[in-house]
Amino acid sequence: MEKIFVLDTNVLIHNPQSMFAFDEHRVVIPIVVIEEIDQFKKGIDEKSRNARQIGRYLDSLRTQGSLQDGVKTPHGGTIQITVNNEVTDAAKQLFFLDRNDNLIIGTALYMQSKHPDALVTLVSKDANVRIKADCVGIKAENFENDALRFEELYTGWADLTVDANVLEELRERHYITNSFGEFYPNQFLRLHTTEQPAEIIMTRYNKALNLLSTLSGYKGGEVYGLKPRNEEQLMALDLLLDDNIRLVSLSGIAGTGKTLLAMAAGLKKVVDDNVYSRLVVSRPISPLGKDIGYLPGTKAEKFNPWMQPIYDNMDILLSLHEDAQSQNGNGFKDKKKKTSLFDFMDYGFIELEPLTYIRGRSLPNQFIIIDEGQNLTPHEMKTIITRAGKDTKIVLTGDPYQIDIPYLDSLSNGLSIAVEKMKNEEIVGHVTLSKGERSQLAEMAAKYF
Repeated sequence: MEKIFVLDTNVLIHNPQSMFAFDEHRVVIPIVVIEEIDQFKKGIDEKSRNARQIGRYLDSLRTQGSLQDGVKTPHGGTIQITVNNEVTDAAKQLFFLDRNDNLIIGTALYMQSKHPDALVTLVSKDANVRIKADCVGIKAENFENDALRFEELYTGWADLTVDANVLEELRERHYITNSFGEFYPNQFLRLHTTEQPAEIIMTRYNKALNLLSTLSGYKGGEVYGLKPRNEEQLMALDLLLDDNIRLVSLSGIAGTGKTLLAMAAGLKKVVDDNVYSRLVVSRPISPLGKDIGYLPGTKAEKFNPWMQPIYDNMDILLSLHEDAQSQNGNGFKDKKKKTSLFDFMDYGFIELEPLTYIRGRSLPNQFIIIDEGQNLTPHEMKTIITRAGKDTKIVLTGDPYQIDIPYLDSLSNGLSIAVEKMKNEEIVGHVTLSKGERSQLAEMAAKYF
């Protein structure tokens, strides 16, 4: 049976390459979709860039044949732009045809009437469009070519039941040969026995040597005044402090300490250990709720409100570190002026940079933290990771369930996609944190809302 897929505007804007994602089948793009995309092309944001890319793809196809009749793709499929105003009588009765969504559904109805033996599917990321299409007998689906399955999301760690002699060998040698199954590089395994399930030894898998080794990245003690409060934070610090791991992703609910841990490790590596030349911190500019509009001032002044969570975390870390360093033998604190975030920025140790200006840069030997990574598209995430120069480490943090960008969800955002697609690489590590440590009230809110 021939399959025909009618694409909504939001699918193409989300991923311009989606028009090529249907293999040998026919893809139909209504002319009203082209008109909507034309409204988005003038700008510098991701939506505008995607709109221009769609135009380039279609213009290239146009040189190969008539888009109205359909142009063959390398996979054997066909891409067609329909300019027909014909719709079925059912569409005329049910919809106001001056609305673009209804015109797109009308196009699907037209294709269904013109090709009665074909399976026509409307593909849209708008739930309301899918509902309306279903009401008039059109099969409707979400575009999930780059999405993940919730039950398959990688957490970065697992429990493993072993014999007591395995734990004894691990205590003596600090490593054992893996004979327990297939694991991902740098995946954490919590080893315990059935007799004493409470006795746990934390290990990390070394794929190159096929070994389970006790943690070596984090060697205990304070990390810039901070200590891990649970096993998840312990695993996170072990990845953050291991210079062989070049990409670390930390996901989890609000209050689990993702950003604070990343910044503590970054400050230690840059300021104390001098491993990296600079700590670069950035986050997407995406408001929660209604935006307050344009902000006055220089680039730094405009960016300050967006970076306030970073300032808050940095103040906490600097205060903890100064308290630990200034305590003398008599129990009194020195009266020296405390180092502030702005002092570090003046010294060149720390840079706060909007993601807007990161395209085209090359960042060698730097510790880069990208906060709120769930508000990035997969393409934006690729752009950021490819900025990494020689000896650079990138840390991605975010909560996949707090997304402020339309058409992104917990499974299709850049953070989740990066975790899933790169989990097989030996220089990549991930931990999902679930235990809140900010406060009892914050953990309750994350649990019930």
